[in-house]
Amino acid sequence: MYYLWVFLIGGLICMLGQVLIIKTNITSARILVTFVLIGVFLEAIGVFDYISEFAKAGINVPIIGFGASLAKGAISAVKSKGLIGVFTGGLEATAGGIAAAVGFAFLFGLIFKARTKK
Repeated sequence: MYYLWVFLIGGLICMLGQVLIIKTNITSARILVTFVLIGVFLEAIGVFDYISEFAKAGINVPIIGFGASLAKGAISAVKSKGLIGVFTGGLEATAGGIAAAVGFAFLFGLIFKARTKK
């Protein structure tokens, strides 16, 4: 049952993104930023953890989970470091994921030839 809920919630999030790409003129980058901001908003109002308990990886793996991690890191850093935590907390909390993304992008850039769409 766990895998079914993860699949359904994650699939709904991905389906929402695909519908926005197909039916609107919103670019993929703006949809990405919107999903990150949804995660930040859900964490800021304190409901992301409740959703995460139910949806597990279905909401944590998509970019919404990244936005929530940024917000969670910033909130905890502000509590411990003050105003400077607004700027440093999110990056400290997500540094591992960002480093992995940059590293894999570099690796795949070496392996595959990049080309533009026609």
